[in-house]
Amino acid sequence: MEKKTINLKEASFTQSINISAQWCKEWGEDLLSEEVLADRIAELIKTRNGLRGFFAYALSDKDCFLLDKLPFSLIYKLNESGGAVAEIVVKNLIMSSAQIIIHRREKNNEYEISSENISDRCKAILRLLESKSVTNSVNQALKNLDDMGNSFDNSLKYDSEQKEFIKKQILDIIQ
Repeated sequence: MEKKTINLKEASFTQSINISAQWCKEWGEDLLSEEVLADRIAELIKTRNGLRGFFAYALSDKDCFLLDKLPFSLIYKLNESGGAVAEIVVKNLIMSSAQIIIHRREKNNEYEISSENISDRCKAILRLLESKSVTNSVNQALKNLDDMGNSFDNSLKYDSEQKEFIKKQILDIIQ
């Protein structure tokens, strides 16, 4: 039987999530060094699907501790990748922050904790990324905040409480 390999440059969003999950699992079991994992992630996030898939998995999976530990080799590779990393992490910070407010309103403690975890991971990464990329992404996001929203097509805009909380979360990056 022939082993299937996935060309990282052609990986779909779903494949990128699955690849990220496998690598994080192997890293968590000490089967991959931090440096090898960082090199692999650097290759994966060169594409839009890879970037989105990696962060979709690594930010949201409560059992993946990679973004809680933030090894230097990973931060180095994320910084090498440029502004796209800061941009996607800022977007995830905004979305997770808005969701925290929704979950509080709905008294859904489990989802609120999950969104807080994503938000905390985003802030930790942003504190370690190259400051110019972060500043540019944050400024762009704040400028567009009134046009952003809770729905996929942004038709349901963030309300004033969500926007104030998002701004507070962004300010928390520099503290």
